[in-house]
Amino acid sequence: MAQAAIAYNRLELLQIAEAVAREKSIDRKIVIQAMEDAIQKAAKSRYGAENDIRCTIDTKTGETKLSRVLTVVETVENDSTEVNLADAQKRKSEAKIGDMIVETLPPLDFGRVAAQNAKQVIVQKVREAERDRQYVEYKDRVGEIANGTVKRAEYGNVIVDLGRGEGIIRRDEMIPRENVRLGDRVRAYIYAVDRTQRGPQIFLSRAKPEFMAKLFAQEVPEIYDGIVQIKSVARDPGSRAKIAVISKDSSIDPVGACVGMRGQRVQAVVAELQGEKVDIIQWKPDAAEFIVNALAPAEVSKVVLDEDTNRIEVVVPESQLSLAIGRRGQNVRLASQLTGWDIDILTEQEESERRQKEFAARSGLFMEALDVDEYIAQLLATEGFETIEEVAFVDAGEVARIEGFNDEFAAELQSRAKDYLERIETERDDKRKSLGVSDDLAKVPGITTTVMVALGENGVKTVEDFADCATDDLIGWTEPKKDKDTPAVRHKGFLAGFEISRQEAEEMIMQARVIAGWITAEDLEKMKADAVAATEAKAAAEAAAAAAAASNA
Repeated sequence: MAQAAIAYNRLELLQIAEAVAREKSIDRKIVIQAMEDAIQKAAKSRYGAENDIRCTIDTKTGETKLSRVLTVVETVENDSTEVNLADAQKRKSEAKIGDMIVETLPPLDFGRVAAQNAKQVIVQKVREAERDRQYVEYKDRVGEIANGTVKRAEYGNVIVDLGRGEGIIRRDEMIPRENVRLGDRVRAYIYAVDRTQRGPQIFLSRAKPEFMAKLFAQEVPEIYDGIVQIKSVARDPGSRAKIAVISKDSSIDPVGACVGMRGQRVQAVVAELQGEKVDIIQWKPDAAEFIVNALAPAEVSKVVLDEDTNRIEVVVPESQLSLAIGRRGQNVRLASQLTGWDIDILTEQEESERRQKEFAARSGLFMEALDVDEYIAQLLATEGFETIEEVAFVDAGEVARIEGFNDEFAAELQSRAKDYLERIETERDDKRKSLGVSDDLAKVPGITTTVMVALGENGVKTVEDFADCATDDLIGWTEPKKDKDTPAVRHKGFLAGFEISRQEAEEMIMQARVIAGWITAEDLEKMKADAVAATEAKAAAEAAAAAAAASNA
């Protein structure tokens, strides 16, 4: 009868472990390990915490074994965990120094306190295992859409029951003016999972651009299959969004695929986004063409790109200005986010007025520098000459070919231009000296007297000063937007207006470091070779990834 009771208890132990593992979706071995730890803790409270007591549970029979472990040593310092060699050999004849002697202990009769402590240990271990399971499961789901039920709302934040976890949608990650009630089903984008002492925190969003991209991937089979690719997304949550798509198959229209028959696909996304208006735009490799598409529905007359500053000037008819800018600048702001370019909108009249001012300024410069009348100056400006340097050093025949000019007059104009430049150069050199700029700075390739004056005005006076500069110090940098309503801030560099590219600025700084003796010419060549190799490796990796994606598609 006693044996039957013992067998029943053993079986019940395994059944409890199985039930807990199944309910909490954790490994059965973890539950049994928690039980072993609990029994071990109870046994230590019974026999003394100073003892090294172990517990094992047979995963097939449920039999529990308690044992005390002693280490064989020459001199015993702690008789609770150590035993000398002579006593050890009485128990185990082949024992030697460093061995472990295991003593079997009688089964433990749990008291009320011991049972309560054991229960707490099991609950704690199981809870930790459940949290680890949730973290491992959801950290691999970052970038996916999760479905859940609204559990509660706290200070505008929404807590979502995901079934096997709990997520939070912060107030700023909700679609504005969206109301959710207890028990509502919601879909949201998992953008981060953090491990905390209270368990994993799963952060969800319905406002991020990635949420809309994932919704389109669910609604459009061509996107899911990789035939149509989403290149970029820009959103003003709850109001308007733009999405740029491209097709790898020339026979498939990417915009049409996203819209769907009678607009069913895009309407499904719009419904999920609470009526947010979505503009679907075909992505183009040509930046100008892509930006024109991104500003739709506004019509664009002309675009002028400045790749060094990543800005583009867009000219539109007067009637299209409000449409291009959009309500509160929404259209141009979304187009800028979508394309990654800073966009300036001008009307045709504003552009014409600016061109006239530039023409007048060039004409005035020619009149002053070359000592000619307005008619001659305007002829030069009309023929495309923009600077005195162009007039001075262009082939004399190009000046002589201007209507009304001849070789003699062209030579005279070029002589006057060179005299003017020499006079200006002398004035700039005098200013450079007055600023205390070192002559050695001119040894750096690309640095002219004009550049030296600009550097001197910004406190850069020696080769060492210049070598210590960062690229952004020279050409400026753009401070990112702090929020969607705050525009990016452009900070001017020391050499703003000199049309020096980032690559040229980097090369000038590195040459200055060679001249200053900070690095050798061989070091510089090696750095260039390493940079070229890294660029080629990156290009090869991207090409391989594109080929793999194409083959999978």
